[in-house]
Amino acid sequence: MKRITITSLNIFFLVMLSACGNKEQAPTSSATSTVAAALPSNESAPVPSTADAATEPAADQLSEFGTGTSENGDSTTPLALKMSEMPAAPASRWKEGVNYKLVVPAQPTTAKPGQIEVAEVFWYGCPHCLALDPYLERWRKNGKASYVTFIRVPVMWGAIHRAHARVFYTAELLGKLDALHTSIFDEIQTKQDPLQEQSQVQAFFISKGISLADFQKANSSFGIETALKQAEALGLRYKVESVPLIIINGKYLTDVGMAGGHEQLISLINELASREHSAN
Repeated sequence: MKRITITSLNIFFLVMLSACGNKEQAPTSSATSTVAAALPSNESAPVPSTADAATEPAADQLSEFGTGTSENGDSTTPLALKMSEMPAAPASRWKEGVNYKLVVPAQPTTAKPGQIEVAEVFWYGCPHCLALDPYLERWRKNGKASYVTFIRVPVMWGAIHRAHARVFYTAELLGKLDALHTSIFDEIQTKQDPLQEQSQVQAFFISKGISLADFQKANSSFGIETALKQAEALGLRYKVESVPLIIINGKYLTDVGMAGGHEQLISLINELASREHSAN
């Protein structure tokens, strides 16, 4: 799906933009490629004896589903709303098929029991992912509910995407993802360093205070190979064709376009996550 118009970007950004919104246009492995329930009905309350009057609840203390005596002695005057008079819950502003899609069948998640998983499928070379990231970061740090587990999954369409996925998992394995996530976006899209070749990636991590030995150990670890395979499998299961894509509890798919904007997407994520949490 296309979200921007390419104007006067150089060849580096032309390749990035063409790959960001559509899997079919992902760049090749060329070295120059870049970068979601009272009383029962029909029954009456027992009439308390005089001896029990001090301990039995007064008529005007019946549940909201009963009636009592009003100040004017009218015993038929309701003292509270009956179930049929309760106001209906407001309808959701979000529509299936318009603002989000159902995943059929729903997919398993990695969230712990009682937690709702919200996953973002992204690519460091995607301008749309860069634009969404500050909203997700603010929500992740200060806005998301305690029952939400947020994860990021790098897309794995082609060689450049795999290279950036390795950068992501290297930072995660080093325990530096929170510190470096935004910097990786900046390195690729602002400084126009593609971080595709090993020498470029190594130089970037060393410039961030990571020793050569620690970088090499993490970057070539078996754990990263496993993570890359899991990311690829997730992309295939959800048929990811554009990024950024949000997946809520393995059941709903949405994005900025379907939600109608960045802030609207955050509101939609919160509602769908709350719906799933209430259903559990």
